[in-house]
Amino acid sequence: MTAAFSITDKNRVHPAFELINQHYIPALSAEFLQYRHRATGALHYHLAADNDENVFLVAFRTQPMDSRGVAHILEHTALCGSQKYPVRDPFFSMIRRSLNTFMNAFTAADWTAYPFATQNKTDFYNLLSVYLDAAFFANLNELDFAQEGIRIELENDKPVYKGIVFNEMKGAMSSPSDQLYHTLAHHLYPETTYHYNSGGNPADIPDLSHQDLIDFYKSHYHPSNAVFMSFGNLSPVELQTQFEEQALKNFGKGETLKSVPEQRLAAPVHVEDVYAVDSEELAKKTYIQFAWLLPPSTDIKTRLALRLMEGVLMEHSASPLRQYLETCGLGESTSPIMGLDDSNFEMTFFCGLQGSEADKADELEAGIFKVLQDIVNNPIDSNQIEAVLHQIELHQREISGDGMPYGLTLLLNGLGSAIHGADPLDVWQIEPHLAELREQLKDPQWLPQLIQQYLIDNPHRVRLTLRPDPQKSARDQEAEQARLDAIAQQLDAEKRQQLLEQAKLLEVRQAQEDDLSLLPKVGLADIPADLHIVEGQTTSLNLAGQVAPFYQYAAGTNGLYYQQVLIQIPEDVLQSPLLGIYTSLIGEIGAGNMNYLDIQQAQALVSGGIHLGASFRSDLHNPEKTSSYLVLATKALSEKTEALDLLKTAFDELRFDEKDRILELLQQRKARWQSRLSGAGHSYALQTASRHMSALARRDYYNTGLPALVWLKNLVQHVEQNEGAMDQLINDLQQLHQRVLNLPKQFLLVAEQEKMAGLSEQLAQVWQQSKVITDQVVLPVTPHPVEQSDIAWLIQANVQFCAAAYPAVAVDHADACPLMVLGPYLKNGFLHRALREQGGAYGGGAGYDGNACAFRFHSYRDPRLSETFKDFSASIDWLLNDKQEAYQLEEAIMGLIASMDKPGSPAGEAITACHALLHGRTPEFRRQMRSNLLNVTLDDLKRVAQQYIQSKTPVRAVVAPYAKSGELQGLNFKVEQI
Repeated sequence: MTAAFSITDKNRVHPAFELINQHYIPALSAEFLQYRHRATGALHYHLAADNDENVFLVAFRTQPMDSRGVAHILEHTALCGSQKYPVRDPFFSMIRRSLNTFMNAFTAADWTAYPFATQNKTDFYNLLSVYLDAAFFANLNELDFAQEGIRIELENDKPVYKGIVFNEMKGAMSSPSDQLYHTLAHHLYPETTYHYNSGGNPADIPDLSHQDLIDFYKSHYHPSNAVFMSFGNLSPVELQTQFEEQALKNFGKGETLKSVPEQRLAAPVHVEDVYAVDSEELAKKTYIQFAWLLPPSTDIKTRLALRLMEGVLMEHSASPLRQYLETCGLGESTSPIMGLDDSNFEMTFFCGLQGSEADKADELEAGIFKVLQDIVNNPIDSNQIEAVLHQIELHQREISGDGMPYGLTLLLNGLGSAIHGADPLDVWQIEPHLAELREQLKDPQWLPQLIQQYLIDNPHRVRLTLRPDPQKSARDQEAEQARLDAIAQQLDAEKRQQLLEQAKLLEVRQAQEDDLSLLPKVGLADIPADLHIVEGQTTSLNLAGQVAPFYQYAAGTNGLYYQQVLIQIPEDVLQSPLLGIYTSLIGEIGAGNMNYLDIQQAQALVSGGIHLGASFRSDLHNPEKTSSYLVLATKALSEKTEALDLLKTAFDELRFDEKDRILELLQQRKARWQSRLSGAGHSYALQTASRHMSALARRDYYNTGLPALVWLKNLVQHVEQNEGAMDQLINDLQQLHQRVLNLPKQFLLVAEQEKMAGLSEQLAQVWQQSKVITDQVVLPVTPHPVEQSDIAWLIQANVQFCAAAYPAVAVDHADACPLMVLGPYLKNGFLHRALREQGGAYGGGAGYDGNACAFRFHSYRDPRLSETFKDFSASIDWLLNDKQEAYQLEEAIMGLIASMDKPGSPAGEAITACHALLHGRTPEFRRQMRSNLLNVTLDDLKRVAQQYIQSKTPVRAVVAPYAKSGELQGLNFKVEQI
């Protein structure tokens, strides 16, 4: 790695900027530097770290005062061409011409941010140039606004609404949890920007005009209203030179928007409203939600104090408020909106239930306030406080980066403070504030007083009872149609012709071939020569006479260790419908002499939690075989070796005597699964389409897909209504647990080098007394049905998710790499334009899946059905019959390689390397695959497209709204519903 620059060199400050603060942050191994641009006042925060994955973002304070979606649509439209890069789609074009490890844009309630990350310096400055120009010199073409935001087109001579954001928000607002949040915010924030839906309410988006968009851009996207943030090993003066030359020198002082406090309620309010549910089953579908408005998030001392208050009340199932909510019997699960939200200018505290009834609201409110008053009136267990402080420290110390780049996670953590006028250093270095917190905790009344002041006595409180309404979707659709009908009545010949001309102009713009040479790029020559794979050491543990493999990986984990027990899963366990329930019980029910409350508290005190999960891959050579492991895991600070004992106890001595707790967990599992459906519709559609193309795909569909949710609903109902059903379920779970206990184990430890020997010795001592039981229980296996029909699943949604799948090959087959490249090639060259720009879907694409052994197409939040499936097929015709350009192949390969090369956290990379080995993906295999990808040709793509797709009939699947049932049956889908 390149060494981080020295901050003692004063020449590192660009003359257009002034350095106003600098501080070393030991917990992050990073130097904090804060600069101000002299002319505009724009702030630049830089975290200098010895890390090649450099990150940048520019963010603007955006405070819409209506729900027309102006900030969200502007975020989309700003990325559709700029002064320096007047191509139609520079953002998606740069995704393909880059080795980025992250590219996106976000619209939050009161800010809009444009972040990216890459490990390549040339690539970084290419992306920086495009992002700066998009942010400060966007073209905002009216046709791009029509495509991305909202427009009216004529279909069958009748007006209809179209637009990518319009369809995106239709999909988003079909989720009950989104409806819950925005209904709640409407009442919790009577006057400020948070009163409105910054993403856009589909009923209000049609009111937004192109001129409104331009006006909002001019008033909000000015450097004086911007925050620049960066992370990595590039010098700030290099960054600031680019900021100045490419953007800031063109601006003087402008307006900086300020966050303002909300007008406080004089008394709590009770609100009743409804959300859309397309089902006549209304029992146990009401949400009862409570929300309190708290002080500004800019006061770090109060923010940490309230985080401590939240933790004491709700950190885990043994915390008193969460325990009450989970056990009161007034609902099926805690609300999807829980705890402290410190992302807005003023913080909020949430709690509530889902799966309840409207007449339970008074009883629930009384119960919540009784719990709060009891906590205030009685001494708080010091272990509860220590557990929360421990969790705060562990979270602060842990290096993340396996999903989002680590540097970007840090920047986003600090962005709220920067946007709201506070110092993000307080968020990145909390140790002094924690020390002060500990001093305040010496007063036993300090914490109870927080609860009294901010929850019990706080009049700015909203109670929302949100009931299901099976007619709401129809009413919303009727209101939209009535509006369109009114527009139709006002359409004279001239206006009709204008709509036709706009549609034609948009079609021409979408079809135009841009001069991509205007955009900077990196190419295959810039790809690193080798794939970075972490190497570990394999030894063994002697467990009661049996030798168990022990994988050790030394990594820079900033004082944490990660321990896993890996258990190869036999076929009978793999196929058990109870496996998902069983894995969810570890750490959630009692073990040994601890009940579930004890074990929850113990986890919080000494670890980052105990989890039993699974790692699955299709066999390298045979689609009908599966490589599968249970993964029993914990993480902890290096001095907290008790976590090793706790992990073993939670697994080895698992108890099944807490029937009420097991029923609670089942109800929570069902409720939370149902609430997440609309956000993952494309995943379920893909899973359904490819369900019979490998053994693993078949298993996943029936054990984790929508049939499994139906099975779970029936199981919960059966257990609730039949006294003996729980006993039978527990007996079956015990039998499964006994089977798993008897299986051979392997061990993984990731830690800092100097901690490895001590932790390894402790680990060996903990596990060497493992019981070895020779009696083997073999579970009954019921084969899953095999039927190849096209299936449509109906869920609560306003848009579709379409998928089509074709059987392909196992991952070690010579054609696997061409199929891998074919996916992004079709997406970049055809599907993005057809599905998103022309079809209005929020997203879509194609790809080879090595676990399903299938090639699959999909669309996401899609207003269309049959037309989308035609586009899937048309992409193959385009490949085989239209002229193809060499750069398209390079872009497709480059995207795959960038994904393979993307860094993770130090621990994540070690765990990934170990799991890859377990599944037969050796370093040699992974490097050979990377090499094979680089050698794929256009002829290879055409050959596999013809062989596996062109002449074959796909299996189709759709996840769709209930109202589409008739249309789907007409398209020969077998219709199922949750």
